[in-house]
Amino acid sequence: MSYYYSAMPDALAGLRDLVRPFPSALLGYSGGVDSALLAVVLRQELGRDRMLAAIGRSASYPEAQWRTAREVADRFDVPVLEVDTHELEDPHYLANPTNRCFYCKTELWTRLVPLARARGLAVVCDGTNADDLGGGEHRPGRGAGERAGVRSPLAEVGLTKAAIRAASQALGLPTWDAPAAPCLSSRVQYGLQITPVRLQQVELAEAYLRELGVRGDLRVRHRGRAARIEVEPAWIPWAEQRLETITVRLTALGFAHVDVDPRGYRRGSLLESSSP
Repeated sequence: MSYYYSAMPDALAGLRDLVRPFPSALLGYSGGVDSALLAVVLRQELGRDRMLAAIGRSASYPEAQWRTAREVADRFDVPVLEVDTHELEDPHYLANPTNRCFYCKTELWTRLVPLARARGLAVVCDGTNADDLGGGEHRPGRGAGERAGVRSPLAEVGLTKAAIRAASQALGLPTWDAPAAPCLSSRVQYGLQITPVRLQQVELAEAYLRELGVRGDLRVRHRGRAARIEVEPAWIPWAEQRLETITVRLTALGFAHVDVDPRGYRRGSLLESSSP
């Protein structure tokens, strides 16, 4: 299809050169900025019959993210398979330690690596980018991928998040300016047990704030009986002005207290009150 190659920034050339020789590939696909770009490039370079984008489905995967993943796949003719994952049956994951992501990714690759072998797909890969390897980020899930032999083509060719967004925009991906969208469990205070009810509270609370108009990065941090809202700095006054209305809705979801974090959204804020 013509829109595949309507524009190809130099940043993409290295990625294309890397994946083109792959005999075949299975991608762990969430529909986020990174994996969406990689899914489209794999589809373009390998063809429909030599690649598969696999979505891990569980209560921790946001419904909105699933819709985006399917939209991108439909638009760019990316073959998709949905696979149920069972991290919520793992007591280590449910205990919600600071390395919770390791257990989640271990479960994911335990499902996807055998799937790739069964289907004769030679390379298993993920959407890790070059920024993720910078050393300053808390990313325990990375170790699970390394242990499973998962490759990270975006990181291997040095593609940063900014470069990925630019390449995505050039290729017409709707995800090019999407905010980061990690799993719902990332909103739950470390040490507080992960439960389907808590995940649903977070998902519904964030969906409500989106309906009200919030754009950009948004997190509703689940702190037990309390919800703390993190938005980008420009949105803090907006949220504070509507806090009474927001509190009514979030109280109905089961939160006893609601506030707006005056420091705004920041990655890893839950680590500020947890030990590594």
